[in-house]
Amino acid sequence: MRNVSDFFGSKVFDDRVMKANLSAKVYQSLRKTIDEGAKLDIGVANAVAAAMKDWAVDHGATHYTHWFQPLTGVTAEKHDSFISPSPDGGVIMEFSGKELIKGEPDASSFPSGGLRATFEARGYTAWDPTSYAFIKGNTLCVPTAFCSYGGEALDKKTPLLRSMEALNKQAIRILHLFGNDDVKCVRTSVGPEQEYFLITKEMYEQRRDLRFTGRTLFGAKPPKGQEMDDHYFGVIKPRVAAYMEELNEELWKLGIMAKTEHNEVAPAQHELAPIYTTTNIATDHNQLTMEIMQKIAVKHGLVCLLHEKPFAGVNGSGKHNNWSLTADGGVNLLSPGETPYENAQFLLFLCAVIKAVDDYQDLLRLSVATAGNDHRLGANEAPPAVISIFLGEELNAVLEAIETGTPYAGTEKTQMKLGVDVLPKFNRDTTDRNRTSPFAFTGNKFEFRMLGSSNSIACANIMLNSAVAESLKIYADRLEKAENFEDALHEMIRKTIKDHKHVIFNGNGYDDTWIKEAVEKRGLLNYRTTPDCMPHLLDEKNVRMLTAHKVFSEAELKSRCEIMLENYCKTVLIEANTMIDMAKTEIAPAVSAYILELANTAVAKKAVDSSITCGYETGLLKKLARLEEQIAVKTDELEEAVMKLKDVEDVEAESYMIRDAVLGKMGELRVACDEAETMTAKKYWPFPTYGDLLFGVK
Repeated sequence: MRNVSDFFGSKVFDDRVMKANLSAKVYQSLRKTIDEGAKLDIGVANAVAAAMKDWAVDHGATHYTHWFQPLTGVTAEKHDSFISPSPDGGVIMEFSGKELIKGEPDASSFPSGGLRATFEARGYTAWDPTSYAFIKGNTLCVPTAFCSYGGEALDKKTPLLRSMEALNKQAIRILHLFGNDDVKCVRTSVGPEQEYFLITKEMYEQRRDLRFTGRTLFGAKPPKGQEMDDHYFGVIKPRVAAYMEELNEELWKLGIMAKTEHNEVAPAQHELAPIYTTTNIATDHNQLTMEIMQKIAVKHGLVCLLHEKPFAGVNGSGKHNNWSLTADGGVNLLSPGETPYENAQFLLFLCAVIKAVDDYQDLLRLSVATAGNDHRLGANEAPPAVISIFLGEELNAVLEAIETGTPYAGTEKTQMKLGVDVLPKFNRDTTDRNRTSPFAFTGNKFEFRMLGSSNSIACANIMLNSAVAESLKIYADRLEKAENFEDALHEMIRKTIKDHKHVIFNGNGYDDTWIKEAVEKRGLLNYRTTPDCMPHLLDEKNVRMLTAHKVFSEAELKSRCEIMLENYCKTVLIEANTMIDMAKTEIAPAVSAYILELANTAVAKKAVDSSITCGYETGLLKKLARLEEQIAVKTDELEEAVMKLKDVEDVEAESYMIRDAVLGKMGELRVACDEAETMTAKKYWPFPTYGDLLFGVK
């Protein structure tokens, strides 16, 4: 591989390129827009567009697109060429400031949740200058927001930027109270760890469930899964290593700081983690990362699965959202320092997060709710559906001392003694990591571990930013009016700890006794499924908070609730119909064909020797005949449950019916089919098994 520094960001119109291609005046004006949110002048836009076009054309681009993130969960793009006719019959390459800052894609076919009628087609894309343009293939991609003709946000970027601005506004108020008057901007930063599976393309093509739904709807447990823990951090297979190498290079060209790669717990499972960056850029980068992961996989004869639970019985895939707050100048507001007990500013921001997570557990839970993630949350590779915070021993002791008014003795540094003289000595961290916690403090950031692998990170960060902004607003309102700042500050921190300590839990989140304690004794919420939590988006307290900070309008919230429930219903119905199709046309015929072979074998044996009992064939015939009947019955029952949904017009009611009836029938059909797989000769089974899929990449 070439020297990374030679090509890193080579496909990005980043700060280095802008400095080299823009006049000093234009560059400074654009930086002011990016850094301080100043209004963008059309003259500046024209100059930027011209430089952007020239740079893109020099790098082989022929088209441009406004790259946006509609409510489908993936990205969208409409390509236009740079060409314009010239008087001599040829063409010239043009790209104006107007074309840069605004586009008009057809909005009628994107989810709107009732925000607009289907026949109302006009929509607008608006350039986000805070996220660098980049080249993909032969196209200049300009990151944009997407809104309707009436100005309603139809995307994930717009409310994310609004939530970042809301948090910025309130955080600055707090910092100014602490005397940090020179602070002009506070940004949230995110580093999303991305888990995924790799299987061979040949096997993928043979499974309709994977092609249509992204996960296996059938599959008996193989003799070996992840029991030996030998895949986790194990030696990366050459084919996978070649994939990772090309993936890294393509990501680095786009300025995506892919940092860490390793095998995950389940066979065929892996992880990629980037260095953190500003939240809206991290969101753009993560969408790009998922797209490129899948494209590069195909070049290596592989398929990258991003579903949260592609295989039953082994770990699913998450996306850990490492979130922090940074003031301009690079000061991490969630860094405790050497003496967190004396760091009042840190403690106030820490308390703001604790209060936010407790007050808006429902918003955080529903921000990660999808049909796919419902299969993962609560299993032993993912946090439970109950939201709690892990702080660790030192911070827990600090907060307890503040609440009780007792002196804090501090935590003594412990030197690790490994018993071997040649090994280096180092101090042990003052707190362990807790991988069972949904929301864990990890030194100078919080790790929100509930996101699913295929999720856009925008939704979770919108809710987290907004909830913390609300906590900071409450604090700022009180402290600005306080007669004695120090006394009011101490009392506010103490009261927050007292009122919200029930959301702090440093133990094992996988323990069933914790779930019982969380719900029955601490009063925490336990929304197990998407239909359980999504309607709470429209609870009065949530609507009031999100509209007050201008993150969403009430109409936008209603639309998103409807879209997410519709998506849940459509996802499960596609899965149910795929199961019915596979059971009828693949599994049942395979079982029937093997039954016929067994029967013919028994007859042939009898013809040779009438004294032969044919016990093996007879016993297996009985079991398979019973299962064949079960498969037929369970398929009919599932089909009937699906048919009943056609008469349901309310999407919330439909989601409840799917949760309570359809999913159960899907499970029953799967049990019968998976048992039949364990008894049917391999040559008859119509598609690759779990053993084939999980261990097929050599």
